[in-house]
Amino acid sequence: MSKKVVFMGTPFFAVPILKSLYQNGYPISVVYTQPPQKSQRGQRINKSPIQGISETLNINYRTPVSLKDNNEEYEYFKKLNPDVVIVVAYGQIIPKKFLDLSKKGFINIHASLLPRWRGAAPIQRSLMNLDKETGISIMKINEKLDTGPVCNSYKIKITNYDNTETISEKLSLLAADKIVSNLDDILENKIEFKDQIHKEATYASKIEKSEGKIDWNETAERIIGKINGLYQNPGAFFIFKGERYKILKAEIGSNIGKSGEVLDDYLEISCGNQKSIKVLEIQRQGKKVQKINEFVLGSQIKKGFNLNNA
Repeated sequence: MSKKVVFMGTPFFAVPILKSLYQNGYPISVVYTQPPQKSQRGQRINKSPIQGISETLNINYRTPVSLKDNNEEYEYFKKLNPDVVIVVAYGQIIPKKFLDLSKKGFINIHASLLPRWRGAAPIQRSLMNLDKETGISIMKINEKLDTGPVCNSYKIKITNYDNTETISEKLSLLAADKIVSNLDDILENKIEFKDQIHKEATYASKIEKSEGKIDWNETAERIIGKINGLYQNPGAFFIFKGERYKILKAEIGSNIGKSGEVLDDYLEISCGNQKSIKVLEIQRQGKKVQKINEFVLGSQIKKGFNLNNA
């Protein structure tokens, strides 16, 4: 008899994982995803990436605003009687009474090596912290955030060229590959879930836009970590003459000066540890993203300016 699988997810990160389950023949009874959102100006309704792929694959989906105190959704879920629920960045708290309805539990794919970086922004925090590796953890959900037992973790290296976008893509594809064998073992009771070492936990709190402002007294490495970790949004930025400039890509430079000092006309900027960063891609407020060679042609930011005083 085939097993009933429910999938819960919302962003692009979850799409390859749902596709992998579908392509490997798992019967997806229903997909849960966040409801469509209005664009900032209200001109357009934006479906979640998971709703989009569910429509393409002709999988039944549901978009409740909330599961909390939602008796209609609870009764629907209860009738489903799922064998297992796969959760990937769903974006909602799942009430305990729902958690009790799945025979094999709710299995979450979390984008960190738990117990490191529990919480909302594990990829961003890992890059901002200058971690050398990250990965995914396959775990059971319980009532507390990202504290459930883990059956398997898989590591990848973080390179100097990685940012939130590239790491997200790597981890998503890794999860899409690994979920199949793990799910088979979960359904057949061939896998062991082990408690996390809770005293070693670190937390990846939600990113606030204000965190993007660059402090030029920080080390060049930390500033690069912020640029990579906050790529593309909300982005790492500085203010010059009242305008915001978002740095999207940069690398360590070789010149030195006072922190915040612009060292050449190609936007090499001195940092707080006698090192510098060389800006490679930048976006002036309200303008398109530009490579540095294009940007400098019309830029007012010249050699000798200090961005701490701008």
